[in-house]
Amino acid sequence: MVYEKPRGHRESLEPVVIPRFTGRDLPPIGRLLIQFTPPIAIIALIFMVLKNPDGVAGVIFDMRTYVTNDFTWLFILYSLFAVAICAWLVFSKLGKQVRLGGPNAKPEYSNFAWYSMLFACGQGIGLIFWSVAQPIMLRDDSPVIRAVEGDVAGGGIVWAYFHWGFTAWAMYCVVAVCLAYSHHNLGKTLTFREATVDILPRWAQGGAGVVVELLAIMATVLGLSTSFAFAAMQFSSGLSSFTGATSSPTLWLLVIVGLGTAAAISAFFGISKGMKLVSETNSILSVVLVLAALVFGPTLFIVSNITQTFGSYFMNFIPMSFWTDAPSTAQPLESWQQSWNGWWTVFIWCWVIAFSPFVAGFIARISRGRTLREFVIGVTVIPSLIVMLWIGVLGSAAIYYDDLSAGGISSAVGENVSSGLFVMLESIPFVGSLLLIVATILVATYYVTSLDAGTYALAEFVSAPKQAGAWFRVVLVISIGAVATVLLTLGGSGVVDTVQTGTIIGAFPFSIVILLMIINTIKRLLNRDRATKELEKVVNNPDPKVELKIDEAGEARAVTTDGMALGSGGAR
Repeated sequence: MVYEKPRGHRESLEPVVIPRFTGRDLPPIGRLLIQFTPPIAIIALIFMVLKNPDGVAGVIFDMRTYVTNDFTWLFILYSLFAVAICAWLVFSKLGKQVRLGGPNAKPEYSNFAWYSMLFACGQGIGLIFWSVAQPIMLRDDSPVIRAVEGDVAGGGIVWAYFHWGFTAWAMYCVVAVCLAYSHHNLGKTLTFREATVDILPRWAQGGAGVVVELLAIMATVLGLSTSFAFAAMQFSSGLSSFTGATSSPTLWLLVIVGLGTAAAISAFFGISKGMKLVSETNSILSVVLVLAALVFGPTLFIVSNITQTFGSYFMNFIPMSFWTDAPSTAQPLESWQQSWNGWWTVFIWCWVIAFSPFVAGFIARISRGRTLREFVIGVTVIPSLIVMLWIGVLGSAAIYYDDLSAGGISSAVGENVSSGLFVMLESIPFVGSLLLIVATILVATYYVTSLDAGTYALAEFVSAPKQAGAWFRVVLVISIGAVATVLLTLGGSGVVDTVQTGTIIGAFPFSIVILLMIINTIKRLLNRDRATKELEKVVNNPDPKVELKIDEAGEARAVTTDGMALGSGGAR
C-alpha cells in the first residue's frame, strides 16, 4: 500500500510504502542464487525427464512408495497440527487482539471479493473435477465411514468433503498466517525465508534463507507449469464435449496461448482490477452451475443426500483425521498403489503442501486489515462450507445419474477423470448443454486466477524487497506457459504427470520448512510484548514525518524527521 507525502517547501512528492521494510536484504551472491538457480534446475529437470521419461518416472515412483510407506503418519500429524493451530488462533486472546497491518488497518477488499479470490486461488480448478470423480471412485471403497445399510451414495462424498474441506484449508491457512503476520505486522518481505529463519542461529540464517526460498520458487514454478498443462487438457476435454473438436497437441497449444494471454492481462492490471474481476466472475458462474444442477437435476435426492452426508462428515471427522491404515504398515509396501492413503490422503496432503507457497502467499497479501480470528474463520470455515455444498450437489447428482445410466459416469471417470463432470452435466435435462459451456469457462477462469495468484507470490519470492512491476509478472506468466508447452507438446501427458508427481513428492522436505515457520510464528506471537506492539504501529504508520531506522542489532526505531525518537521494537 502506498501513501504520498504532502507537498512541502523543499520536500518532493515521495511515496510512503507500508508496511515499512524492517527485514534484511540478501547479499549479492544469495540474490544471484535465487534468481538463476531455479531456471537452471528446472531446465535440467525437464531435459532429464524428456530424455529418459521411463527412468525418471521409475525413480519418482520409488520415492512416492518410500514416502507413503514410511511417512503417512507424519502427514496425518501435520494436518492435525494445522487444525490445532487454527483452533488456537480462533479461541485465544491473540485471535482478537492481533490485526494484520496493525490496530488501525482496514480490509482492502469486500468480503465477497476476498472470498472469491481465496476460493479461486486455493482449489477452484481441481475441485471442478474431483467433486464428481472422487465420489464416484470411492463409493465402494470408503474406509472409516460406516454407511447405513443400502446407502451407496455417502462414503465417497464424505471423504471428498474431508479432503477438500476444512483440513485442507487449515493447512493453507496456517502457512498464510505465518507469512501475513511476518509481512503486515513486522515489516518483513512476503517471503518464506523471512518468516522462517529467525528460529535458527544467526550464523545459519543467510544460507538457510536462500535454501528455503529456492524450495518455494521451485515448488511454485513446477506446480503452476504442470497444472497449466493439465488445465489445457481439461479445457480441451470440455470443448470436445459440446463442439466435437478433437483434443490434440495443436489444440493444447492453442489453449495454453489463450489462457496464458488472459492470465498475463490479469497479472498486468493487478489484483484490484484483473484478479478481482475474474475471481468475482468465477463466483457468479459457480453459483449458476451449482444452483442449476440442484434445480434441474434430481433435487430431492440431492437435498436428502447432502443432509445425510453432512451428518456423516461431522460424525466421522475425528476418525478420518487420525486414520493411518496401521495394518498396511505390517509389511513394507512394494508399491504406493497398495495403500489407500497413498492414492488419496497422503497424495492430497502432499498436493496442498506443495501448492502452499503460492496459495498461502497470495492469501496473505490480500488479507490486510483482518484480525487473526477473522482471518482464520474466513480462510477455513467459509470456503469449507462452499466446498461441501459444491461437492454435495455435483457429487450427489453424479451418483444419481451413474445409477440411472448403469455406470455410465463411472466408465467415463475410469477413462479420464476430467470427463466425469461433463458426462454428468450432459445428463441434466433442459440445461445440460448450457452447463457444459459454463463448466468449460470455469476451467479457464479458475486457472487464470490460480496462475495470476502464483505469479504474484513468485514475483515476491524472486524480487523482494524490491517491488516487482507489472511487466515482470507478465514475463513470469510467459515463462510458466513456456514450461507447460515444452512438457505437454514434447513429452505428452505422461511426462506432465511425472513432473507433477515429483513436485508433490517434494512436499516432504518442504513440510519441514513449514513446521519451522509455524513454530517461529508461535514464538513471535507468544513473545509479543509492548515493544513489538509499538513496532507494529510504526511499521504501518503512513505519516511521512515518521521514519523507521534499523540499527546494527536489528532493532527498529521510529523517529520524526527532526530526529525525535517515538518508539522501538525488535525487528525480529
